[in-house]
Amino acid sequence: MTLTASRSVDLLVGAQTRWGSIPASTEHEVYQFGWLRDGSWCAYALDVAGHHEQAGAWHRWVARTLLDHSARFDQACEAVRHGAVTGAVMMPARFTLDGHEEEPSADDEEEWPNFQTDCYGFWLWALADHVNRGGLLDDTLTAAADLVIRYLLVAGQTPCFDCWEENPGNVHTSSLAAVAAGLRDAGRMLGYDSAIAAADQITARVTGPEHTLGGAFIRFPGDTRVDGSLLWLAVPFGLVEVTDPTFVNTVTRIQQELVVPGGGVRRYLGDTFYGGSEWILLAASLGWVQTQRGDTATGAAMLDWIEAAATVDGMLPEQAQDHVQSPYMLQFWRAKWGQTATPLLWSHAMHVVLNDVCRSGSA
Repeated sequence: MTLTASRSVDLLVGAQTRWGSIPASTEHEVYQFGWLRDGSWCAYALDVAGHHEQAGAWHRWVARTLLDHSARFDQACEAVRHGAVTGAVMMPARFTLDGHEEEPSADDEEEWPNFQTDCYGFWLWALADHVNRGGLLDDTLTAAADLVIRYLLVAGQTPCFDCWEENPGNVHTSSLAAVAAGLRDAGRMLGYDSAIAAADQITARVTGPEHTLGGAFIRFPGDTRVDGSLLWLAVPFGLVEVTDPTFVNTVTRIQQELVVPGGGVRRYLGDTFYGGSEWILLAASLGWVQTQRGDTATGAAMLDWIEAAATVDGMLPEQAQDHVQSPYMLQFWRAKWGQTATPLLWSHAMHVVLNDVCRSGSA
């Protein structure tokens, strides 16, 4: 089966549960949760594809779930104020598909990291985009957005795990970008001046010397490597323009250090998750950025590569593993979790987005 954008949309729509949640993967046993970050991309892709009702259902699932856990937000904010932040007390990045938290572990140590501030910024960003496209902003969505804004005003710059669920205890550039974009867009949507002011302050931090080195953005202070998630600073978050010199230098580093010739995009140098493979979603992000910079050939090449990476059933994996950084760690993860998650709904969401970008120039 040839992978088409309609096939990816059908997979997204078909994966949605009766509650409105969307799992990270319909098949991979380990990924049977609803991540706010993954789901934000899926809802965004559904809106891009004109499936506003399904996108709205996902946003309402998030809102109901978060409001059901409103007491946890208060606990998390108090933990930040008192310097008592742990993974067990901060708001989780994922929930069960029916809107509950996972069962707590026997101790406070997270075997599978769950404290990631970017997820909440992603949701506010995606919700504001949904409303801008004509989605209904009802009382439930408003109350949940207000709750998340108040949480991010307190916790949004707290050291945590990054968007790859790694590197705890750091303030990550792409995480700050997600928080800033979410506060900015939701603040405008709700007329929340303090959120807009905080977004401006965080943006200034991201674009300042703390998160840049040698004229390019870095992963986080103390780690000078470039990361594929830094593409999101310009697209879709718009914290900087695609023509911004620091961003242009960052893209150049990504192309030189992370792009496999004729292939996709790795997360970062030294990645060992499933061998440090090429990620479908990052190939789409690079294609999106380059198309907006006028390099339509790279956008088309990334789209072709993504579609060629699909299985015979037209399903996209999380990563393509033709050129791994560590074959040993590829075998390690296969023994631990099985084959890479397929289909990964976030991969399909980005396929939908890049297809639209290549066709129209912008999503």
